[in-house]
Amino acid sequence: MSTILCFDFGLVRTGVAIGNTITMTATPECTLHSKNNQSDWEAISGLITLWKPSQLVVGLPLNLDGSDTDATTSVRRFCNQLMGRYNLPIAQENEQYSSIEAAQRLKETRQRGRKKKVSKEDVDQVAAAIILENYFRTLQQTP
Repeated sequence: MSTILCFDFGLVRTGVAIGNTITMTATPECTLHSKNNQSDWEAISGLITLWKPSQLVVGLPLNLDGSDTDATTSVRRFCNQLMGRYNLPIAQENEQYSSIEAAQRLKETRQRGRKKKVSKEDVDQVAAAIILENYFRTLQQTP
C-alpha cells in the first residue's frame, strides 16, 4: 500500500487530504494556515512524519483552456519547496472546480444533518480530497 498526501495550496489556507493506492480513496485531513505569508512547514513536516507518504499530489490551478492562472506560479513554487524539503515525488493534478464541488458536497451533507454552516477550512480540505480522487481516477486510466 502506498500512502499519498494531497495539498490544495492557497496563500492563506492549504487543505490537506490523505489517501492510499489500495482503496483509491481520499479523506479530508486538515486545513493549514499560512504564517507570515509562508506555508506552515512545521505542520507539513508533522504530517509527512505521521503518514510517511510515498508521494505528494498538489492541485494545480489552470484555466479552462489549460493555460496558467494567476495562482499557478505560487503553486509551482510550493511544489518546488516540497521537493526541496522532502525529496518525495510530486504529481500536479488539475484542480478546476474542486472548491465549488467541495462546497456543494458539504452543503448537501450539512442540510441532511442540519449541521453548522460550511467553513472555508472545511471546503479546503474536502477540495484536497476531490483533487486526490481525480488523481486516482487518472491512475486507473493509465495502462
